[in-house]
Amino acid sequence: MRKGWEARRIDEIATIKPPKAEARERVAASALVSFLPMEDLGVAVKYPQPKQTKKLSDVVGSYTYFAEGDVLLAKITPCFENGKLGIATGLNSGIGFGSSEFIVLRPKQIVSNEWLFYFLSREEFRTQGEQRMGGAVGQQRVPREYVEACEIPVPPLAEQQRIVRVLDEAFAGLHTAKANAEKNLQYARALFESHLQSVFTKHGRGWAESKLGDLAEFKNGLNFTRESKGQQLRIVGVGDFQDNAVVPTEALQSVTIDGQLSDEYLIRRNDILTVRSNGSKDLVGRCMLVPEMDGKTSYSGFVIRIRFDATAVSPRFLLRYLKSSKTRARLTRDGGGANISNINQAKLSELPISLPAFRLQEELADKLDVLATETERLESLYVQKQAALDTLKKSLLHQAFSGAL
Repeated sequence: MRKGWEARRIDEIATIKPPKAEARERVAASALVSFLPMEDLGVAVKYPQPKQTKKLSDVVGSYTYFAEGDVLLAKITPCFENGKLGIATGLNSGIGFGSSEFIVLRPKQIVSNEWLFYFLSREEFRTQGEQRMGGAVGQQRVPREYVEACEIPVPPLAEQQRIVRVLDEAFAGLHTAKANAEKNLQYARALFESHLQSVFTKHGRGWAESKLGDLAEFKNGLNFTRESKGQQLRIVGVGDFQDNAVVPTEALQSVTIDGQLSDEYLIRRNDILTVRSNGSKDLVGRCMLVPEMDGKTSYSGFVIRIRFDATAVSPRFLLRYLKSSKTRARLTRDGGGANISNINQAKLSELPISLPAFRLQEELADKLDVLATETERLESLYVQKQAALDTLKKSLLHQAFSGAL
C-alpha cells in the first residue's frame, strides 16, 4: 500500500443499513419514493436506474431503505457472486427502497462512494465473501460481519477521485471493446443463420418436397439404471449435446446394464440424435450426428434417434437443416408447458423438408461446414478477447487499491 494511505475497516468508513426513520422524517407516508428490485440492480453497473415508484407507506415496512448516493450490495447467492452492485442515484425525493437482500453502505466523508463501489467490485472481495456464506442451499448469504470487517485502503480524498477518474475512463473503453466484440459475434451468427435459411428456403429446380417421416424412422431411447452385471456400453445423454454437432465419443459415460440390450437401441454411423425432452428449453431440439463408433453405444430416454438412407439423404445436410433456428422453433412450438419444451416422433414425422439431388446436398453441406467453422473461429476469438478484457479489468482494480495506478 502506498505511503500516506491507511487501511480501515468498512464499518469505520461507512454507515451500514441507515435507519428507515430518515425516510419517515423526510417525506409523508403518501409520498412516492423510488423502488429498486433485485433484477434492476446491475452487475457492477455503477449507477442503476430505478424504474418504479411506490408510496412510502407501502414499502417502509418490508423493504430495505437507502438514499441518494448510498452503495447497494446484493448479499444473497448467486447475486453476490455475480457482482450485483451499484450506487443509488436519481431517486424520487432522494429516497429509495428495494430488495431485503441488499446491504446498504453510506460512506463517511473520508471515502467517496465511487471508491467504495470499485473496492466492492473486485473479484477478491467476492471470492472471500463467497467462502464465508451461510444459510440453506440456494438461500446462502454473505454475512454482514464479513463486509463490516473487510479492510479497505483509504488514500486522501483527492487521490481517490483521481484514481476513480482513471478507472472510469479505462472501464468505459473496456465496455466498448466488449460491446464491439459481442456485436461482431452476433453478426457472424446471424450471417450463418441467414445463409442456412437461404439454402433451405430458396429452392432451385429439381428439389423434391416431402416429410421427414417419409425419409426416416425414429426410435426413443431407454432410461438406463446402473447395475453390476450384464452388458457394458456407452450412453449418449442430454448433457453430451451442448454445442456439439457430432457425438463426442471419447467423453461418453460407460454403464453396465442388467442383461443384453437389443441392437435396435444401439446407434451407428450417420444416425442423427435429437433431444426430445428435458428441463431446459435451450437443449430441446439440439441435434448431433453419429460418427464411426468403436464399441456398443446407446442413448438416453430423453433422446430420439433418427435413422435414414445415407445414400439418398446427406447426413450433414439433414443435420444442418434440423439444427437451424427455424426448424427447432417449429419442432418445439407448443412444447408442453411454460418452462419445459418437448418434441416427439409425430412432430418429427410431419416436419416438411425439401431436398435436391444427393450430390448437391453434399456440396451445400460442404459450404455450410466451412461457414460453420469460420463462425466457431470467431466465437473462439470473442471468448479469448472477453477473457483478456476481464483479466485487464481485474489487474486495473488490483493496481488501484495497491497504490500502483
